[in-house]
Amino acid sequence: MIGGRRARARITELIRAARICVMTTISLDGRLVGRPMVLQRAEFDGQLWFFAYTGSVTVRQLRVNPEVELGLYDPRAQVWASITGSARDDHDQARAERLWHPGLAAWFPDGPATAGLTLVGVHPTAARCWDASGEQVELIGPVCAAPTGGSPADRREDGY
Repeated sequence: MIGGRRARARITELIRAARICVMTTISLDGRLVGRPMVLQRAEFDGQLWFFAYTGSVTVRQLRVNPEVELGLYDPRAQVWASITGSARDDHDQARAERLWHPGLAAWFPDGPATAGLTLVGVHPTAARCWDASGEQVELIGPVCAAPTGGSPADRREDGY
């Protein structure tokens, strides 16, 4: 398990390499719903931030059930990651301006001043990585829950 500063640095590397993730939420009728979301280019500080509309299905779903999963892929290193955590919407204009980049303009044409804009903050509780060999499952902490025990082979099996 990687902890502390190294964990944050590794997650930052994954975010920068992936650029897009799939955010999975739980619908109001209990189904899993995934959609692509643009990852912010900022240093990972213990929270992941996404732009969304206040009235969107995504925001409505996370207000009812805040549990989310983020799936990332680094094509150069052939590393897959799953980050689970709790999400909340939080309109913070200063943060929106700080995190804004032009690639978001297709969805939010007026930039950080777009009407109905909010931010979705995800507080990770676990982060798991798999490399192309499939041999290694890396649990990243302290942003993650403690491992459940068992042998390394048991944890590999859990990752396919």
